[in-house]
Amino acid sequence: MKPAINTAAWPAPLAERMRRLGASLNRMGSVAVGFSGGADSAFLLAVAAAELPGRVLAVTAGSPTLPRADAHNAADFAARLGVEHVWIQTREMESEEFTSNPPQRCYYCKRELFSSIRRAAAQRGIRHVLEAGNVDDLADYRPGRRALAELGIISPLVEAGFTKQDIREASRLLGLETAGRPASACLASRIPYGRRITVRDLRMVDRAEGFLRELGFTQVRVRHHGDLARIEVEEREIPRLAVPDIRRRVAAALRACGFRYVTVDLMGYRTGSLNEGLPAGSG
Repeated sequence: MKPAINTAAWPAPLAERMRRLGASLNRMGSVAVGFSGGADSAFLLAVAAAELPGRVLAVTAGSPTLPRADAHNAADFAARLGVEHVWIQTREMESEEFTSNPPQRCYYCKRELFSSIRRAAAQRGIRHVLEAGNVDDLADYRPGRRALAELGIISPLVEAGFTKQDIREASRLLGLETAGRPASACLASRIPYGRRITVRDLRMVDRAEGFLRELGFTQVRVRHHGDLARIEVEEREIPRLAVPDIRRRVAAALRACGFRYVTVDLMGYRTGSLNEGLPAGSG
């Protein structure tokens, strides 16, 4: 079958990954995509929509752990693709296993999320459920991948060999506005293991990060350490946080969110910084 996306002018390695991805999707016939609105799931959804027109379901969880900006992006993107998009309500906040916030927290979250997505897909006669992890994710501590394996969730970007950079480049070549979108993650990832996850704390983080993005900071994390907010931005953006007017506005805004103390992490943003304190072999 001829691929729906013409990659003739693409770099050969990327074109080959796209060929493998397209072939995999076509073998499945119809798919449900766990869709957060981030760059990775947007890319997967766009390719699936091109390869399987009318046979793709986008599923997004309406949860306090989903950043409001991502929820808006998800609804807008799916509408413009013209794919069926459904919202489901997950119940991880009712689970002591999740809210107690152990190092395996992501396992319980993914188990709840993708069990719910599987039910939504089954109601529409769709057997194959996809998630948008990439090869780079395999290098980090990701207990959620165990839940995916147990539930039979497919990771077609991993199987086709896509890295995060591949996804950004392919998204750019496809003309997707998500190509340069900063990496996103569940808001619970801002709360140190062992500190109970509450809706209040998740909303504090979401409001704080939203304010920083309004100021023009691109890659932002506000780690929630009780009374203290630890801000992570790209290293090149750290000096801007020290500009007196910006510093005063950020401090005031984050205090208004509910934090008493506001700090900047001088090491800058890095994926999974709260995993740094985990002992080897956790999970």
